[in-house]
Amino acid sequence: MVSLSELFLLDLGAFMRLDIMAWVLGVPVVIVAVVLLVVQQRQSRRLQEDLNQLSKIKRHTIEYELVLKTMKMCVWRIDVPSQTVTFESDYRDSFDTVVFPPETGLDVLGETIAPAYVDNINKNMKDLLEGKIEQYHVQYEVMIPHSDRTYWEESYATVDKRDLAGNPLTVVGTSQRIDKQKEIERDLIDARNHAEESDRLKSAFLANISHEIRTPLNAIVGFSEVLSMTQTDEEREQLIGLIRENNAQLLRLFDDMVHMSKLEAGGETIRKNRFDLRPLLEEIMQRYTEKIDGRRVKLQLMQSEDNPKPFTDRERLSEIINQYVNNAVKFTSDGSITLGYEQKDNMLRIWVNDTGKGIPEDRCDDRLFERFVKIDEFVPGTGLGLSICRSMALSLGGKVGVQSSLGVGSKFWVDIPVE
Repeated sequence: MVSLSELFLLDLGAFMRLDIMAWVLGVPVVIVAVVLLVVQQRQSRRLQEDLNQLSKIKRHTIEYELVLKTMKMCVWRIDVPSQTVTFESDYRDSFDTVVFPPETGLDVLGETIAPAYVDNINKNMKDLLEGKIEQYHVQYEVMIPHSDRTYWEESYATVDKRDLAGNPLTVVGTSQRIDKQKEIERDLIDARNHAEESDRLKSAFLANISHEIRTPLNAIVGFSEVLSMTQTDEEREQLIGLIRENNAQLLRLFDDMVHMSKLEAGGETIRKNRFDLRPLLEEIMQRYTEKIDGRRVKLQLMQSEDNPKPFTDRERLSEIINQYVNNAVKFTSDGSITLGYEQKDNMLRIWVNDTGKGIPEDRCDDRLFERFVKIDEFVPGTGLGLSICRSMALSLGGKVGVQSSLGVGSKFWVDIPVE
C-alpha cells in the first residue's frame, strides 16, 4: 500500500522529468525561431533594398527619358563584331529626320552623310571601334533620301563594353538635330561680316568724302581769291565758270550723300503715278546738253513712235537716268551718248549708251554697283552714283545692269515694271 507521501514524491519526480524534457525540447525550438526571425528580417531588409534600388532605377529611367525628350535626342548602340547600329530611343524632330531600322549596317548609315563630312566621320568612327580613342564628337549634314534637302546633326559616342583583351564590344552614342544652332551661327557670322563691312565702308566713306569735298572747295576758294585780281572780262568769266562748275560738283556730292542716307534709313516715300516717259527723257537731255562739247560729243534720244506710260515713281526713275547720263558725260570725250528704251512683256528697259572709254568686261558685274567703287580714281566722283541707282531700282521692283567693253563704250540700263 503506497502512502500519500510516497505518491507525492512519485508525482513530483515525474513532473520534474517532464519539465526537463520540455526545456530540452524547447531550447532548440526557441533557437530555431530566433534564427528564422533573424533570417526573415534580413530578407525583409534585402527585399526593401531591392525595392529601393528598383525605384531608383525606375526614377533614373524616367529622368533619362525626360532629358532625351527635352533635348530632342536619340540614343544608338553599335555592336562592334557585327558592325551594326540600333537606335534605342529617338526623340529627334520627326520632320524629315532619317530613321533606320534595328541592326542597320554602318555602311548604310554612312550613305546618308553629306560627302564633305564622310572622310572625317569614317576616320573618327574607325578609331573609336578599334579602341584607339575613347570618344568622339562630330557635326555633319544628313542628306534626306529622294530629296535635295539636308539637315544638320551633332553626335557624341564612347566605348561602352570591352572584351578581355580590351577591344571594344559595344559603342553607345547620341545624336541631335542642330538646325537652329547652325542658323544662329550663320546669323552671327553674317552680323559679324556686316559689322566688318560697315566699318570698312565707313573708313572708305571718310577717305572718299574728305578728298572729294576738299577738291572742289579748294578750287572755289582759290578761284574766288584770284577773281578780284583779274584784268579782263574774259578772264573773269572764265574763273566764274570754273567756280560754277565746282559748285555744281560739290552740290552733286551732297545730293548723292543725302540720297544714300535716305535710302538706307527708308526715309523717302515712294510715290507712284502714271506719266509719259519721253518728255522725261527730253528734260534730262536738255539739262546735259549745256554740259557737253557739242562739237565732239552728240547727246541724242533714240527715235521711236512709242511713248510708254509706266506706273512708277517719276522722281526716282529720273534720278537713275540722271546718274547714268552724268557718268556717260564724264567718261565720254568724243562720239555720242544715246538715251533709249524698249518694252518687253511687263518690263520697261531704259538705257544710256555711250562711246566713252568703257569698262573691262571682268568688272561688269554686281560689284560695280557697290558703294565707293570707282573705275577711274582720277575722275571726280564719290563712287555712290551707281549704288544709288541699284537701291532706287530695287525699291521700284526693278533691277540694273551694264554691258561694256574697254575702249569701245558702255551701256547702262534699268528695268522697271510697267504696271
